[in-house]
Amino acid sequence: MLSPSTSIVSGALALLLSCPLPSPVSSLSVTVFGGSGFVGSRACKLLVGKGADVASVSKSGAAPGWCRDEEWAKKVEWKKADLLSADGAALDEVVGSPDAVVSCVGAIGTDPDVLLNGNGNANVAAFESAKRGGKLQRAAYVSVGSEVDACKENWLPEFFKSYFEGKIIAEKAAVDAVGGDASKLCVVKPTFVYGGTEFGLLPPRVTYEYGAGVEELLMLPPFRFLADVTPGLIKVALRPPVCADSVAAACARAALDESGAELPTLDGTDAINKYSGQPKSTGLTDALEWARERGVEFYDWAKVEVPKAIDAVQSKADELKK
Repeated sequence: MLSPSTSIVSGALALLLSCPLPSPVSSLSVTVFGGSGFVGSRACKLLVGKGADVASVSKSGAAPGWCRDEEWAKKVEWKKADLLSADGAALDEVVGSPDAVVSCVGAIGTDPDVLLNGNGNANVAAFESAKRGGKLQRAAYVSVGSEVDACKENWLPEFFKSYFEGKIIAEKAAVDAVGGDASKLCVVKPTFVYGGTEFGLLPPRVTYEYGAGVEELLMLPPFRFLADVTPGLIKVALRPPVCADSVAAACARAALDESGAELPTLDGTDAINKYSGQPKSTGLTDALEWARERGVEFYDWAKVEVPKAIDAVQSKADELKK
C-alpha cells in the first residue's frame, strides 16, 4: 500500500506527464533587406550560421551567384519585392513579422532622384513594413561614414547630396521602426567596402585580396597620421577600407543581440572591426610572404636551370666552331 506522501508524488508525476510538453523556443526571425546584394548576402550567411530564421527581400528575390549552391543559402527564404513600387499590403505580405531586420539597401549613380529614392524612400518603405509586423525588436542599417558625409559640401558634385539626404531619411525611419528608441538600432557607417572576387566601378569594388592589403597598409601609423591631418576626400582615401564580411558580421551581431544593451553606432573601419570581431587584416603581409615564397622558388629553379641553359648554349657554340 502506498504511503500518503508517495501517493501525492505519484499523482503529481501523472499530472505532469499528462500535460503537453512546451514547444521548443523558436529562433529569432530576421529579415535582410537587400539580402541578395554584396553585404546583405553575407549577412544572411552569418545569420543562418547563428541559427536564425532568415528571409531576404530584394528586387531579384534570388541568391547571388557567389553563394547560390552553398548549403546555407538553401536555408534562406529568398523573397522578391520592389520596395519603391510595391503597395503597403503587398510588401507587408512579403516582409511578415520579423523580430529583427537588417537593411543593406542603397543606390549609387549620378541621378539625384535615384540616389534619394534608392537610399532613402526604399528604406522608409522597408522599415515601415517591418514595424507594421508588430514584433520588431531591433534593427541594423548600413549607412555611410561621417567623414564621407563631411565631404558633401565642398568635395563632391551637387547631385551627390541626394545620396546623403537619403541616408539621413533612412536612419530616421529605422529609429521610428523600433519605437523611436535609438538604443535598439545599430547604424554601421563604413567609408569604402571591399570583398569578393571581382573589381567593379558602379558601385566601386575591389577584391578581397587587394582590399585586405590596402587595409593593412593604411592601418600603419604614418598613413593614420596623414589621414588625421588632411582634409576632405584625401582624408577619406587614406582611411583603411573595411571588409564586407566585417560589415555583415556587425549587422548580424546587432540583429541577434538579446542582451538589452544599447546598440552602437559604428563609424569607420576600426569601430566596425572591433564590434564584429574581425581579425586584424593581413593582406599586405600575406602578399609580401607570397612574393617572398615565389622569389625563393624562382631562385631554387634558377640555380638548377640557368647552369643547364648556359651549358646548352656553350655546347651549341662549341659545335658551331667545329
